[in-house]
Amino acid sequence: MNCNIRNVLSFTLIAIFLSGCVAVKPKNYSSFRAEDPHSILVVPVLNNSTSVTAPDYFLSTISRPFAERGYYVFPANMVKGILEQNGLADAALVHNADPQRLDVLFGCSAVLLITVEKWQSQYVILATTTTVQFDYVLKSCKTGATLWEDMRTMQYSPQASNGSGNPLADLVAQAIVAAIEKAEPNYMPLTQQANLLAASTAGQGLPAGPYLEAKYHKDLDQFPATPK
Repeated sequence: MNCNIRNVLSFTLIAIFLSGCVAVKPKNYSSFRAEDPHSILVVPVLNNSTSVTAPDYFLSTISRPFAERGYYVFPANMVKGILEQNGLADAALVHNADPQRLDVLFGCSAVLLITVEKWQSQYVILATTTTVQFDYVLKSCKTGATLWEDMRTMQYSPQASNGSGNPLADLVAQAIVAAIEKAEPNYMPLTQQANLLAASTAGQGLPAGPYLEAKYHKDLDQFPATPK
């Protein structure tokens, strides 16, 4: 029945970039440029949300946008196995570990530490709003210094199609739309979009890496070594 309802009703995606809804100055990339990382180690996600499944779902979306920026991203399953073998199965232990220890284990240029702050869907008066929020910190595996950090918050509030002229029917349609979102929250598209924006937004994401040869070291205007 849900599938039929989805076919009848149209949805409006409202993506709210609370971390980037206004114009912001480019970040300072001096440390990043000096380090010039070639590879990124994505470790298990620290979870501050109430969802126990959020970290695993999130990890399935994180590698591609950073790899497409021109960096080698270590395979998640391989990383998980090696960490477990070395007593770092818990995400909190990994996040608190010395990045230089990770360098010994993986030979990484940088480690990406991500915290899931929000992964929730709230129903209020015939409307459901799904929210995700992530903190990203990239640290040097050589020195432990922070090279880059970002935060992304995304929201999705589905709406029924344009009013039919029948107030009661419109209320019922809106209630159905909200109920569907509550039952099956739209986490994954929001997460994918948040990761893409975090990785590639000019002046806020990562400069092009060595495996994106057409742009490598040629995007200083978008990702300046010193803020404009």
